[in-house]
Amino acid sequence: MKLDVQRTYNFNAGPSALPLSVLEKAQAELVNFRGTGMSVMELSHRSAAYEEVHNVAKSRLKELLSIPYNYEILFLQGGASLQFSMIPMNFLQSGKKASYVMTGSWSEKAFKEAKLFGEAYQAASSKEDKYRTIPKLSDLIFDQSDAYLHITSNNTIYGTQWKVFPNTENVPLIADMSSDILSRPIDVSKFALIYAGAQKNLGPSGVTVVIIRKELLEQANTNIPTMLKYSTHVNNNSLYNTPPTFGIYMLGEVLGWVQEQGGIQEIAKRNEEKAKLIYDVIDQSNGFYIGHAGTDSRSLMNITFNLQSEELEKKFLSEAKKEGFVGVNGHRSIGGCRASTYNAVPYEACKAFSEFMVQFQKNNG
Repeated sequence: MKLDVQRTYNFNAGPSALPLSVLEKAQAELVNFRGTGMSVMELSHRSAAYEEVHNVAKSRLKELLSIPYNYEILFLQGGASLQFSMIPMNFLQSGKKASYVMTGSWSEKAFKEAKLFGEAYQAASSKEDKYRTIPKLSDLIFDQSDAYLHITSNNTIYGTQWKVFPNTENVPLIADMSSDILSRPIDVSKFALIYAGAQKNLGPSGVTVVIIRKELLEQANTNIPTMLKYSTHVNNNSLYNTPPTFGIYMLGEVLGWVQEQGGIQEIAKRNEEKAKLIYDVIDQSNGFYIGHAGTDSRSLMNITFNLQSEELEKKFLSEAKKEGFVGVNGHRSIGGCRASTYNAVPYEACKAFSEFMVQFQKNNG
């Protein structure tokens, strides 16, 4: 039996939409995974059947992102939030400082955790502008002796995204790419470490992908708990303890879907087209819709906006829900409206939402 294809328009910020074909394949394989007589959730993580799932996921990610040979790929747990602690625990050495670029709530949380393990400071911040923009590269102030520079590539709450990444020269560049990894081509070699919670573009919640340069691993602190050492997971192919096997299986299938769509170049093209549908309505509304992000910092993944009054916003969100648009409320910390247009959100959903926005303005403008 296939899934009911009468599905909602899912604009949730995370966990978010997954490709329908991936869900249908998972449904078909759920009870008897490829002749094993077991669900993938029942397989031993030491079995050959699961090992293939695990390694295929790594292989697909390596191919899609063109990950160089001198990098390791890890599948961890704890979400990006645990990485906020693991990174300084492993790489903020005594006598060194870590620099953080502040672009929203997630970078604030990462910065707060770093200060628990050593000296950390802000290399730049757009907080005074209510996180409407990404700081200019020329405004970043950091030292070449820093342990690392940390950025958040896309900001789900405020709807901003880095368009060009900083060249940090000898300073390891670390990026939280939870909400835009796999949405556009990136040069992995610019980064010493990339981490991402899966629940936006990679798969269901429960898996965290870490891509780490081997040279950085050699500089890691050693007097830390075994489970919190990156080397532990590198040396055991992310199988030191029981991994989130079903999540990794789903991640591998989502990566396969991206390959079938034509790879990241094609996905990026679609994402630009989807976001343009909604941004065009905002820009052509004569102020009826008020975009939060500056035009040069707009995210292609999270489109944030307000209406002219709180009362009008409530009406907009209520009517949107009745029309089947799910997850368009802004983050609870700032309110407003937000449409998350991740990879698996189809063009048709974005078109329908843009048409709803136009009609709502006609009825209420």
